[in-house]
Amino acid sequence: MKTLLSTIFCILSALSINAQEPISIDLWPNGLPNSNGIDKTEAFDDSKNNFKPNIKVFLPKAEKANGMAIVCCPGGGYTHLAVGHEGYDWAPYFNDLGFAFIVLKYRMPHGVTEVPISDAKEALRVVRENAKKWNIDPKKVGIMGSSAGGHLATTVATHSEPGTEPYFQILFYPVVTFDALYTHMGSRNGLIGEKPTYDQICLYSNEKQVSSNTPPAIMLLSDDDKTVPSANSVNYYLALKRHGVRASLYIYPSGGHGWGYRKNFKYNTEMLSNLTSWLQTLK
Repeated sequence: MKTLLSTIFCILSALSINAQEPISIDLWPNGLPNSNGIDKTEAFDDSKNNFKPNIKVFLPKAEKANGMAIVCCPGGGYTHLAVGHEGYDWAPYFNDLGFAFIVLKYRMPHGVTEVPISDAKEALRVVRENAKKWNIDPKKVGIMGSSAGGHLATTVATHSEPGTEPYFQILFYPVVTFDALYTHMGSRNGLIGEKPTYDQICLYSNEKQVSSNTPPAIMLLSDDDKTVPSANSVNYYLALKRHGVRASLYIYPSGGHGWGYRKNFKYNTEMLSNLTSWLQTLK
């Protein structure tokens, strides 16, 4: 019995030594550049969806690292964050493929549009600033988003400036447009308010903001999604193709909305296979 216990202890000790503990980083250590009205008046409290803007960095083992990184924006309709199945749960998958995986906790806008966008752009900057330390090529930092997080990701991808442009986009059932005919109204209201101007609607309808400089994208969603219509991804895909941007679109027969990494999504195996194949095309 002592021999067996000793063996188990040695195995667990080896695993703990080899495991890479995630690194947590405050995005704005010198103070927030803007405010949503509650982040400077209350203590940050996840239970109140008042998130301290920060990133949690999951690094692959050195021998697996491919030099690429992904900043992940979980969804939540610009009112909360699904950081589990649309965030942290993805880390082992991407690390196993050699990607550094960085989950962003961004602040909710509360009607101040630039708040989550500035957090996402800062996350890309911080990752690039630490690229050498984390064994990352600063030119190969992509962005990933689910649902409203997909809107944030496509906003960064289509409204970027030097230093914040992502290398690629991974989008799960993303909100892309703010056209009332097929947007997710909760996300639209959360980011630009209930009475936006026409110019605001157009500016953040990201299918209208695509250019030849927009990074390549993969979109994965379900045909029966009643929350975010598939037209969001389809029209984004068509806009990317019109501008000569490489894009892939996978629409699964069922699954609804918000499945993320959950194993009970019927097409989880196929989805991971499609995503893995696409990731292998990145150079």
